[in-house]
Amino acid sequence: MLRIAIQSKGRLYDETMSLLTETGLKLPVEKRGLLVQARNFPVEVLFLRDDDIPASVASGIADIGIVGENEYVERGSQADLIKRLGFSRCRLSLAIPKDLEYTGLQWFDGKKIATSYPAILQNFLKENGIRADIHIITGSVEIAPGIGLADAIFDIVSSGSTLVSNRLKEVETVMQSEALLIGTPGLPADKQEILKELIFRMEAVQAAEGKKYILLNAPNSRIPEICRLLPGMKSPTVMPLAESDWSSVHSVIEEKKFWEIIGKLKNLGAEGILVVPIEKMIL
Repeated sequence: MLRIAIQSKGRLYDETMSLLTETGLKLPVEKRGLLVQARNFPVEVLFLRDDDIPASVASGIADIGIVGENEYVERGSQADLIKRLGFSRCRLSLAIPKDLEYTGLQWFDGKKIATSYPAILQNFLKENGIRADIHIITGSVEIAPGIGLADAIFDIVSSGSTLVSNRLKEVETVMQSEALLIGTPGLPADKQEILKELIFRMEAVQAAEGKKYILLNAPNSRIPEICRLLPGMKSPTVMPLAESDWSSVHSVIEEKKFWEIIGKLKNLGAEGILVVPIEKMIL
């Protein structure tokens, strides 16, 4: 049985549960406890606070975990980094009141900065020769300047709307963050086999993200040009139709490129174009 630690609530929880569901794990989330077991796969899920996950994995309480890179770095975790997962992206940034003029990093000399990530901030300030007073807050860091508790903040930023609502502006990005899959060092062979299968499923789900399956009919004389527009995973599938001199072309495209090429396909005589979602892709 492989035990995986995940965040108990929040955006990372939502995206992690979505990924696990897409990998086929059936979890009894309707009556969730601290530890739940999948009904159809040798995995049990341990729900923890995000800042407890790195230490829990490093110590072997959990075999693997999904955690934000910000927490992994802040805790100086000894857990192994297995895979970058590419979701829950955000950044750790310095922000100051919007009405103040920002003149560069030296602005922070002698200032008080509120943060929940003192280790990352301290390293950044030290590297840049900045002496500032770090005020550690657990909770709503963004309110600190408004109540006179600090001159600036260092916190997670995703959309930036929280900064705007608190009359702050982002002035320096210190690091980028995303969800990481981390593991206990020296994981036993039997658990590595389960992990290997889980990663295989995750990669199949993630490979399909942003991809669409496209089917179209086209005159045979235009097939070479159409194939150059639709490279597919290796090459498009071309099948003859009952109507002579026509074929059906099947391929995989990136959704963001579809509207770029749809006009070109139509100009090349493509008809009956269908675009279908893809759930999984095995590369």
